[in-house]
Amino acid sequence: MKRYLLLLLLFTTLSGYAQNTINNYKYILVPEQYGFFKEVNQYGLNSLTKKLLEEKGFTVYFDNKDLPAEIANNKCKAMAADLIEKKGMFTTTLTLVLKDCQGNLVFKGKEGKSREKEFGKAYNDALKNTFASLNELPYTFVGEAGKVESVKAPETAVVPANQQVVAVESTEPSGTLYAQVTANGFQLIDTTPKKVLTLFKTSIQDCFIADNAKYKGIVLKKDGKWFFEYYNNDKLISEELLIKF
Repeated sequence: MKRYLLLLLLFTTLSGYAQNTINNYKYILVPEQYGFFKEVNQYGLNSLTKKLLEEKGFTVYFDNKDLPAEIANNKCKAMAADLIEKKGMFTTTLTLVLKDCQGNLVFKGKEGKSREKEFGKAYNDALKNTFASLNELPYTFVGEAGKVESVKAPETAVVPANQQVVAVESTEPSGTLYAQVTANGFQLIDTTPKKVLTLFKTSIQDCFIADNAKYKGIVLKKDGKWFFEYYNNDKLISEELLIKF
């Protein structure tokens, strides 16, 4: 299962070349009333949506409330959540969708169904069931779509992709790796010099597809630190890196 989650994460990273993913968003806006209801927050469904999204790790606001300036001045920083209801005589069916500011689909959950007869419980159960597919998807906010960090390597460290690594002199801490620009990203070398990792750029800020010839994974920045994450015998390994760009 863990192996499949890593493949899903790598696919999500790769898909960043063509479209947004949930990892590009920190904020989500939830309506106070769904279109298939006549009342605000009917059956507590909107509040429950907000709660479940916050449990996933998003910062969530109701769309018609006062918003922080960061979002009020640029709604494209947030996804919009909505529910699609599928009519059924004996089954309540809801599907969670997340869209960007232009109405493009970023995420669509599996249908959540409930056969409960009491409406309030049926809608709440169906909502929780459609959230199951979102909860299975790895989420880490890695930066806004379309923004790739602009980095410049020191002159002594810049080499074409087809040349050998170049030794560098440094007073940096032991174990520091030096980024040398390549056609598709960077190669990380130590002071030997020896190439330790190859990084391939994605459209996601501070996130690279990584290959050290033995393991394939991702290199990403979390809380100001760089990590190489990969799976070894179905176990997730996270190695902290000291990188000098």
